[in-house]
Amino acid sequence: QVHLVESGGGLVQPGGSLRLSCVASGSIFRGYVMSWYRQAPGNQRELVASVTSSGWPDYAESVKGRFTISRDNAKNSILLQMNSLKPEDTAVYYCAASGLATVDISAPGDFSSWGQGTQVTVSS
Repeated sequence: QVHLVESGGGLVQPGGSLRLSCVASGSIFRGYVMSWYRQAPGNQRELVASVTSSGWPDYAESVKGRFTISRDNAKNSILLQMNSLKPEDTAVYYCAASGLATVDISAPGDFSSWGQGTQVTVSS
């Protein structure tokens, strides 16, 4: 288990940018698959982006080309750079960690550790 703390959410106009950060503590961070999920009111929690322990990223189709996920194992952290934000990106964003040997990154149940969430609102 790792303890995760997100930061960086806020209010931004359409077309703007935000950068979310997630810092982990309490376990061996470098071996975990790390992901960002989001949940809008009335919707299920959905995958935004994921990064393997070796740094390979994967993205939801809706954010490809706009969002970039990265990790810094020395700092036990991951970042989500979000550009060209749209109103439909509005949601609470969660950082998640999985220590499983095989992970279905689209399955929230495969992630054992979650942050408290940070609100992202895209509105004019």
